[in-house]
Amino acid sequence: IEVTKPSNKNFLRQLENGVRFGKWVLLENVGEKLDAALEPILQQQVFKQDGQDMIKLGDNTVPYHEDFRFFLTTKLPNPHYPPEVAVKVSLLNFSITPLGLEEQLLGLVMVNELPELEERRNEIVVQNAAMGKQLQEIEDKILFMLSNSQGNILDDAELIETLATSKVTSQEINLKVAEAK
Repeated sequence: IEVTKPSNKNFLRQLENGVRFGKWVLLENVGEKLDAALEPILQQQVFKQDGQDMIKLGDNTVPYHEDFRFFLTTKLPNPHYPPEVAVKVSLLNFSITPLGLEEQLLGLVMVNELPELEERRNEIVVQNAAMGKQLQEIEDKILFMLSNSQGNILDDAELIETLATSKVTSQEINLKVAEAK
């Protein structure tokens, strides 16, 4: 991965090399205003020239390699990009919430002070995930049976039996999830 900053006088050259050779380029510390030269990349304005994918960067037309990836990061806590920029990018917020921080710190304390309790908590998390998956599978099976049912669904004994068992299983899983919380 090629890492550069807008303040670097060669950042466009690095970006051009990334596009040309299929590198991943990370542009760090971006402000709320983006360089106009980034526009063709953000809009993915790739075009064919003599059978080859090309893109215009500044004054240069550069061969576009399909493995090229472009990432922007900012130190701004809550950046406000104009709508025309926001629709061209996927904005991810990696800042941690107070609740998330509390949960992580609690986990670290529990590992050191009460390792058996933390192990049990991890088991419960895994069980909850498995039970959630089981509930999803039950719902999928019911929907599949309903969509493939022929005639009156009340006459389909297998469907009625599946609905009854799934109701019981669902109630059991919901009780276990409630107990785990």
